[in-house]
Amino acid sequence: MTMLHRLSVLLLIAVSATASAQEPTGTLAKIKRTGAITLGVRDGSVPFSYLDDKQQYLGYSIDLCMKIVTAAQKQLGMTDVKVVMQPVTPANRIPLMANGTIDLECGSATNNAERQKQVAFAPTMFVVANKLLAKKASNIRTLADMKGKTLVATAGTTTLKQMTILNNEMGLGMTILVGKDHPESFLMLETGRAVAEANDDILLAAQVAAAKNPADYAITPEALSVEPYGIMLRRDDPEFKKLADATLTRFYQTDDYQKVYAKWFQSPIPPKGINLNFPMPPQLKAVLMKPTDSPDPAAYAAVPPAQQAASKKKAK
Repeated sequence: MTMLHRLSVLLLIAVSATASAQEPTGTLAKIKRTGAITLGVRDGSVPFSYLDDKQQYLGYSIDLCMKIVTAAQKQLGMTDVKVVMQPVTPANRIPLMANGTIDLECGSATNNAERQKQVAFAPTMFVVANKLLAKKASNIRTLADMKGKTLVATAGTTTLKQMTILNNEMGLGMTILVGKDHPESFLMLETGRAVAEANDDILLAAQVAAAKNPADYAITPEALSVEPYGIMLRRDDPEFKKLADATLTRFYQTDDYQKVYAKWFQSPIPPKGINLNFPMPPQLKAVLMKPTDSPDPAAYAAVPPAQQAASKKKAK
């Protein structure tokens, strides 16, 4: 082999290695190959991901997911990416992510250590507290008030698991019904099949706002847990997670993000024009200043004292 031939071979190997290193992997490779991305969406998780009166999917989580879609399209140098909306439920969303059916889960999924063994999460997008919703006439203010009564929670949620554990630990003797989704859980409460519904406070607030008689209901003041919501991604896909993390971390620092929050939590939303009037929780303000995908509830329960004081001063 001549010196010129040897140099040509080495050059071809170097070029090939460089091209290989630049080729996208995981979800990004799938998007480039198929020209599409599939979002896991919910039918009734207001205001995160739900159907409007035109059977179109919309919501806070979908808006955030679309930021990631746009960033992926730009990174891949594509002129267009087809967005497929795939309905999911709390019970099947993780299996559908694991088997490749969906690429992003754009709903209201709690990020916890158990789930992180199966999926990954983008930086926390919301912080909630688990509470109870009951009709005011029932005088339910704490979980202890539910002793011997019937509770409903939604299938596949962390709330259902938590209620089952607390029911046993506290010896409450509750009958726990399971709704297939959040609307069915509320229907069981509304029709008297359950005395209370256990769910995340923001989801309960949305149900009350959309109820036939909102004044009939009250959310209990007792917080049973504090949990982070995050957009789910596949595990072991560092390139796509890096893109999602960077995209949302940048977006959280912008005025446009503040507008998105106000749009879904402090303004009339489709299809009925209800307004949740849900100011940004101090825990969410704290995590937006320093984004994290931590599954540890302790990372969200505490709010820096300076920020607590600022929040109280502003509230006045």
